[in-house]
Amino acid sequence: MMVFKVLSLIMMMMLVGNYLFMSYRSHLLLILLSMEFLVLVIFFLMLLYLMVMHTEIFFLVLFLIFAVCEGVLAISLMIHMIRIYGNDYLFAFNLLC
Repeated sequence: MMVFKVLSLIMMMMLVGNYLFMSYRSHLLLILLSMEFLVLVIFFLMLLYLMVMHTEIFFLVLFLIFAVCEGVLAISLMIHMIRIYGNDYLFAFNLLC
């Protein structure tokens, strides 16, 4: 019963994260923050699954390493974009240039 409550909380967090991702699509920083929130929700979902199945949780370390690398790459691209265009608005620049 407790697992069901935690799972429903995680799914509610996933829905909130998806809503944030879709509603803040004009600023790159807000998109990156909502994506990191979704990664955190997926981490909790995998942690719950691995704890229920009584399996090894070493995979979570690998997942967190990839999540950190993704976050660092996204932040570096955002800094590069701000240096070139002067802001983080997605509608202010053309992706084809």
